Amino acid sequence: MDGISLLTITVLAVFVGFEVVSKVSSTLHTPLMSGANAIHGIILVGAIIVAGQATHPWVLAVALLAVVLATANLVGGFVVTDRMLEMFRGRKPDKPAKPTPDETQPDTKENTEATR
Repeated sequence: MDGISLLTITVLAVFVGFEVVSKVSSTLHTPLMSGANAIHGIILVGAIIVAGQATHPWVLAVALLAVVLATANLVGGFVVTDRMLEMFRGRKPDKPAKPTPDETQPDTKENTEATR
């Protein structure tokens, strides 16, 4: 394939990907991000393999750029997923302060007789 064909496929994939992801509801966003994180992990491994087998300097430069971008994408995906999951977790109630002995039961005639 020549460069123009590869560029055309890349541009079309970007447009299709944008249209598909923009139609996803917020409820399905977290599972989608989890799947995308798995794919980004595979892309990162592929970029590392290409960088390790690069023979030309420009191939090595592009492969290292791919490693950096894939790493940033992977980490960013996990951060976004973590934030989305934080939104679904309930807030933990604050622990009530322990009452002092004076606040628990005032010394009244009824309380003194009840404890006997």
